[in-house]
Amino acid sequence: MACIAATLDSLETGAGLYGRLMAHAAGLANDDLFAKMLVSQATGVGALPAGLGLAPEAFSELLSRHFPDSGPLGLGAGDGLDAGRAPERDDLVALMLEGRAEVDRSEVWMARIVAAACMAGDHLWQDLGLWSRVDLSRLMTENFPHLAAKNDRDMKWKKFLYRQICDREGIPVCPAPSCQACADYAKCFNTGS
Repeated sequence: MACIAATLDSLETGAGLYGRLMAHAAGLANDDLFAKMLVSQATGVGALPAGLGLAPEAFSELLSRHFPDSGPLGLGAGDGLDAGRAPERDDLVALMLEGRAEVDRSEVWMARIVAAACMAGDHLWQDLGLWSRVDLSRLMTENFPHLAAKNDRDMKWKKFLYRQICDREGIPVCPAPSCQACADYAKCFNTGS
């Protein structure tokens, strides 16, 4: 019972925070997606480090640009990223930015956030704290349309991103490094069952 009550409290907190964020949203591209990630982070969902994996200055700029006058959110800033995986994240960011829409500067933040989430071990939409895979597909299509157009077989996004990196490097077998722990590993990589 206590677990159910905690979940309900978390949902109520999340719904209230989402409503507050969207009431103060600037009407820019990505407001809704950032709000969902922030709510998930505030309620302990997803795998993004503090500040959505952005440097404190970038996180602060994101909040003030997309949710002006929303007040304090009680979320910590600071990227909290594994320095040893910086080259991998940099490759992912570069890949996404090459295929960006160039509609809004938030695409740069989004690329960094997605790359940070790729370091975690679940489906990318879950690691980002998005509310469905549809949200992730919208994120990719709106922010990185040239890259998203290449995913014409509806491959899982994390696997797709790593496949693109490996294809660039000429590496023929390329599972995403954090996929082995995922419950759906066999579905994505045809390992049986």
